[in-house]
Amino acid sequence: MSILQLLTNNTILIDIQAKDQMSLLDEMIQTLDQEGYLTNQSAFKEAILKREEQVSTNIGDGVAIPHARTNSVRKPFILFARSSEGIWYGQEKCHLFFMIGVRENSSSEHIQILSSLATLLMDESFRAQLLLAQSKDGVLSSIEQKETAGYEYQEEDHASLANQKMKKVVAVTSCPTGIAHTYMAAESLKQASQEMGVQLKVQTNGASGVGNQLSKEEISAADGVIVAADTHVDLTPFEGKNLVQTSVKDGIQQPKKLITAALAERTVPFQAKQSDKPKDTSEGNRPKFYQHVMNGVSYMIPFVVAGGILIAISFFFGINASNPDSPEYNVFAAFLGTVGGEAAFALMIPIFAGYISYSIANRPGLAPGAIGGMLAAIGGSGFLGGLVAGFLAGYIVLLLKKWLVHLPVSLQSLNPVLFYPVLGAFFTGFTMQFVVNVPLSNLNLFLVDWLGSLQGTNAVILGGLLAGMMAFDMGGPINKTASAFGLAMFSSGVYEPSAALMVGGMVPPLGIALATTFFKNKFTKEERDAGKATYIMGACFITEGAIPFAASDPLRVIPANVVGSIIGGSLCMYMDISLRAPHGGIFVIPIAANRPVLYIGCILLGSILTCIMIGLMKKSLVTQSVK
Repeated sequence: MSILQLLTNNTILIDIQAKDQMSLLDEMIQTLDQEGYLTNQSAFKEAILKREEQVSTNIGDGVAIPHARTNSVRKPFILFARSSEGIWYGQEKCHLFFMIGVRENSSSEHIQILSSLATLLMDESFRAQLLLAQSKDGVLSSIEQKETAGYEYQEEDHASLANQKMKKVVAVTSCPTGIAHTYMAAESLKQASQEMGVQLKVQTNGASGVGNQLSKEEISAADGVIVAADTHVDLTPFEGKNLVQTSVKDGIQQPKKLITAALAERTVPFQAKQSDKPKDTSEGNRPKFYQHVMNGVSYMIPFVVAGGILIAISFFFGINASNPDSPEYNVFAAFLGTVGGEAAFALMIPIFAGYISYSIANRPGLAPGAIGGMLAAIGGSGFLGGLVAGFLAGYIVLLLKKWLVHLPVSLQSLNPVLFYPVLGAFFTGFTMQFVVNVPLSNLNLFLVDWLGSLQGTNAVILGGLLAGMMAFDMGGPINKTASAFGLAMFSSGVYEPSAALMVGGMVPPLGIALATTFFKNKFTKEERDAGKATYIMGACFITEGAIPFAASDPLRVIPANVVGSIIGGSLCMYMDISLRAPHGGIFVIPIAANRPVLYIGCILLGSILTCIMIGLMKKSLVTQSVK
């Protein structure tokens, strides 16, 4: 596949009319939408802007490459735009703009083609050809010539380095989307290494996976290490090496400086620790505690969903069909109960704790964390115990890493396979068994009894509070706090909070979608088009579908979301509706809810109230014609 299969005459804008960054992006996105490359123009723009918030896609030398991986892309594309006057993009003026879009599940071949374009743009003469091209055909011709020459150059380059004895540097590059900057930084470092007479191998952690992976032997033989990344990179393999850690943009703009720094003599070699981990820009500035907990939750969710749905299916055969002593006993129902309850649910808390610990201490933390989580499950401290076990194990392993660095070199290789797991599991297990489990088990029992005793007004208040928290920031920390409480109760066999939480997650997008249908004069054409997709997202319990609308008019949309969710969640708890699968939306309600018809009614009522409030509070777009 060639770059020219993704870049066509219809996606080239020789003299773009925009004068600023936002109007530039709008003009490019409008062109893509007209040519049929997008399924949702607003969602694609949101993805582009979200990427810009992480790190500007202005790569220097008058070039910007706005890009996104999102399912609002119908098929992969490249759009080229040129401004002779230049447009301020980030901190400087740019003249050449390449907008790149791929779907979340795009093939590695597409990713490689898009990444190869990014590396070609590192060539100054190629950029000059694009600036001087007189027509669209001239642009395509320049790219075709450079694409062929570029691949030949790379093959000769690898051959020429093979037999040279030079200083050796290894590097890792990575950016949040893994399409452009990852490969541009790799190419920039490679070109600089040739000019400096340094042998370099770069591992690219891109969207198509890890490319050119570094081996233990290559790392061991290296005189220096460069990690130019804006995402998490495991630094453990680089223990004891001269390491330079920076952003991927520095890898593009300052490659020689990085190589020089990596080869500089150091009296103290690198030792991996928590503070040395690169910042994951996808989490913004959120506290480390939040990031670690969400890492554990993300790995736990599949076990919760799988177990909950399988158990719910077993109830079709009778509420006691899994019990061999019951007259309702059914062999297949018992099998489902075993897989869902005794296997999936049994792993839920160990996985949660294990991956909290993994987030803190990398791979050595996984086993002690999972063992601590299992002790929490056995000892009755449940989700809260798993939370403590994860953090306890993670920081115990970090301490072990610090202490065991003084072992003889001959024993260092035993750390990851012997000392970390054995000592980590021992200290974590001892603390959980004799310090943590008893008080947290009592607290857990108290919460379960308290929730079970809630009647009338108290249940209504709790349901409204949980649903309102879910709707308030739609995927943010308040939303996640409510979700964590629901999961804690779910792991203890209390399923009513899960039902209220799903109401709070489904009402905002469904209510907004209804408003775009019944109050068309309050929304732009793009918003009305986006509303159609929001129906689907709401039905699937994807609360984030409401975010673009809330961001554009927060003072009206967010209160409407919260009020509708509070009403739906309160009714849900008042009617004792429970849900044995905390994710999945409309697809799990028929089999996981104890009163599916009433439950759907709660969701619809909340959504209708949200729709009406938005319709009453939003102003009409009097200046825009509504078709």
